[in-house]
Amino acid sequence: MAADPPKTDRITSAEICLPVDDLKTEMPFFLTDLGFRLEEIYPADDPAVAVISGHGLRIRLDRGQPSGPGHLHLRCTDPKAFAGGKQSLTSPSGHVIDIVDANPKLQTPETRHAFLVRHMRDSDSWVIGRAGMRYRDLIPDRLGGSIIASHIRIPDGGPVPDMVHYHTVGFQLIFCLSGWVRLVYEDQGAPFILEAGNCVIQPPQIRHRVLEASDNVEVLEIGVPAEHMTTIDHEMTLPNAEVNPARKWQGTRFLHHKAKEANWAPWRLAGWESRDTGIDRATGGLAGVHVARALDGSEGWSRHEGDILFTFVKTGAMTLEVADKAPHPLVAGDAFVVPPFLPTRYSGMSPDCEIIEVSLPGGFETESV
Repeated sequence: MAADPPKTDRITSAEICLPVDDLKTEMPFFLTDLGFRLEEIYPADDPAVAVISGHGLRIRLDRGQPSGPGHLHLRCTDPKAFAGGKQSLTSPSGHVIDIVDANPKLQTPETRHAFLVRHMRDSDSWVIGRAGMRYRDLIPDRLGGSIIASHIRIPDGGPVPDMVHYHTVGFQLIFCLSGWVRLVYEDQGAPFILEAGNCVIQPPQIRHRVLEASDNVEVLEIGVPAEHMTTIDHEMTLPNAEVNPARKWQGTRFLHHKAKEANWAPWRLAGWESRDTGIDRATGGLAGVHVARALDGSEGWSRHEGDILFTFVKTGAMTLEVADKAPHPLVAGDAFVVPPFLPTRYSGMSPDCEIIEVSLPGGFETESV
């Protein structure tokens, strides 16, 4: 008895998959010379996959795609109900057709805890990522894929070659370290300037665009999980007509934290104070972000019970001490990750020392040891 034919009404689009050596050289050929347009790209810091469309065709340029027979992706609304639930089909000539979910759920890998210190002096070169921005990876192993932290530079000021886009992501922070950038976000009104010392969180799939930057702007960008899709929205124009600051995207509302309006209060570590960015409340407890500074030089040992605790030295200098390990002198631009239950202490803080601490979840226990 012949099998039932596939239910083709579940297919949203088809992609021809082409192997590429380097997207930086391949994309200008397809976008400029051939007139295709960009639809999706990831990861942002070192793009390996780009989906382009044009002339009635959708193409997936994939750095990890093996050469050989032709490869086709069928994006399906219900993969299990298509072609008997098979994940892959092969044509008589050997061409491979992968059945993929048209709307995949965001998967955040379980955190692979590790102690890590990343110095500004590390010899790794900055790489050119999305929209020509320079990226420096602050967590090379991504803690098993659970988080990415990038130090980003835009060396030359002026208009930024960005498009309206969104990220399929769980949590995303943009903290301006120096200079300024002009941004615009869906439902948030007119474009605005993100100044040094200020930050925003980008809720999942909020449409936005980077419009302009000062010379030598630097930002800290945090994304959870580490690998997430960036999708271009060719239909939306920003700013859009609706203004709704209270809107939530998957439980998170947009937030623009301004340092000049913040209050300093005692922090989780004795002898320190911090300004709470309000991100814990805006994300419903998913993540927290504090800018902290030492008050009286307190250097007590402590340990935390959170899942992810990432720290970036914003200004000044300090020393990170870890139980049974050599101390780590740190300066501005250095970063570190402290896993749960590992005793540490901060010492030797310079008068101008400030740190940015990002935690997941937003609330967690800290105890003196």
